[in-house]
Amino acid sequence: MAWNLPESLVQEELIREVCRGQTELFYELIRPFERTVFAAAYSVLNDVAEAEDVAQEAFLKALKGLPAFRGESKFRTWLIQITLNEARLRFRRRRAHVHESLDESSGSEDGDYTPRDLADWREIPSEALARKELRQRIEQTLLSLKPIYREVLILRDLERFNTEETSQILGISKDSVKTRLLRARLQMREALAPGYDGNWTAEMMGNRRVRPW
Repeated sequence: MAWNLPESLVQEELIREVCRGQTELFYELIRPFERTVFAAAYSVLNDVAEAEDVAQEAFLKALKGLPAFRGESKFRTWLIQITLNEARLRFRRRRAHVHESLDESSGSEDGDYTPRDLADWREIPSEALARKELRQRIEQTLLSLKPIYREVLILRDLERFNTEETSQILGISKDSVKTRLLRARLQMREALAPGYDGNWTAEMMGNRRVRPW
């Protein structure tokens, strides 16, 4: 369906039409956000199949809850909140037998990580980032981050949510978003620094290859 309206107005019109019963238009509404929803789920679960399942659950829940959406936040923000809630619930269920959950972040964030005096990880030259080996290393390093850091890094640096939107999605203060993002970037930079001279080896890379986006 073609809409000769600004994106925000198209979204509003689609929401109205879906709420009026034209549920076949729901895919038009969510299509721009499929990749972002999957990436958000994957940031919690580290598993492609589970992230895909959660994405579908989030879309179904969004469809069911759409009449209650009041536009107090952006639709994208609301949708990612639903996704992260679903992903965290699944994570808690998966890890219940060892009593682990993402609520480990409820304590103080100070003292659990001491960054070295290194630059922002994004300062690695773009030509180096384009190398296949380094991309693989970045993926592995991203997966090694604690969920509280991986979530914020994916939302801010990969999905380009701003600080306020990220704060709303994660339910934390903007200062916490900035703190977690800085620590995530520094941990990425530290992990990548040993290979910064280009001497990446197969042993360093390992065999794990995941493409969450």
